Amino acid sequence: MFEWLSVHIDIVSLLWLLPILFMFHDFEEILTIEAWGAKYRTRLEDAIPSFMRKTYHSMLQMTTRNFAMDVLFVYIFIVTVTCIAVFFSNYLLYLAVLAVFFLHVFTHLGQTIYLKIYTPGVVTAVLVVLPYSLYAYYRLLNDNLVSLGDIGWSLLLVLLLLPPILWLLVKNRTRIKQN
Repeated sequence: MFEWLSVHIDIVSLLWLLPILFMFHDFEEILTIEAWGAKYRTRLEDAIPSFMRKTYHSMLQMTTRNFAMDVLFVYIFIVTVTCIAVFFSNYLLYLAVLAVFFLHVFTHLGQTIYLKIYTPGVVTAVLVVLPYSLYAYYRLLNDNLVSLGDIGWSLLLVLLLLPPILWLLVKNRTRIKQN
């Protein structure tokens, strides 16, 4: 299977699949988030531990428009990172984004299992994001474009950058809600 894919998908196409599949996945979330949140808001509030409710309050009030704005900012970043990988063969940020994309699958699965209901994005996370991420890692390693050390550095980058980025997104949502 991987051989067939390697013959039919060149590395540039593989790299550009990330922003395409990101949007495909996020369309599932964009189309369902507001109605899903309204339907399950009480259940979600009860399921979130009390010490985390303030942090997740803005997520529970999510509108389609606000979520789409978050997605737009992330999409612009992903396209920029992909351009850097394609045009300059610098893969560190790409690997960091790929790591978040891959690990994001498990947040969807965890939410679905914990809440025992469909959660927005879980279908495309399992059927699209997981296979793409695994194949992208395989291909980047197999074609010797990156090493395991590069993947390790990208994970360190994620650990350093993701918390402040998430904080800014939540802060921005709170600011927009207050205006």
